Amino acid sequence: MKSYRKELWFNTSKRVEFINITREVEQAVFESGVKEGLCLVNAMHITASVFINDDEPGLHQDYKEWLESLAPHKPLSRYKHNLTGEDNGDAHLKRQVMGREVVVAITEGRLDFGPWEQIFYGEFDGQRPKRVLIKIIGE
Repeated sequence: MKSYRKELWFNTSKRVEFINITREVEQAVFESGVKEGLCLVNAMHITASVFINDDEPGLHQDYKEWLESLAPHKPLSRYKHNLTGEDNGDAHLKRQVMGREVVVAITEGRLDFGPWEQIFYGEFDGQRPKRVLIKIIGE
């Protein structure tokens, strides 16, 4: 069995941002040489997410508005976490809703997606360096 590891680094210009990382993950699958296996992609920070959905701007805006209604950034005093000197209590909750990771099957050397599926990095407390782990195992 083969094993391959790669990191992607991000430093978003906005506090909340969604970035399509499908091409980078596909490149990692190619680099791994794995033809049949699994690809794990996970955010290595507790205020960021990796998720699968459609690459449609209206949907992404809906996500941002929905998440903000569930866990508004302000007032900062809303979150006990922020009493520690942080200002990202909302980002931790948004990450919990959107998830930490995705696993995609690799079939014949390619990500085995359903229609319209793409992989996204979701940032909820950006403007600083963060990373995503890609771990591929298989034959």
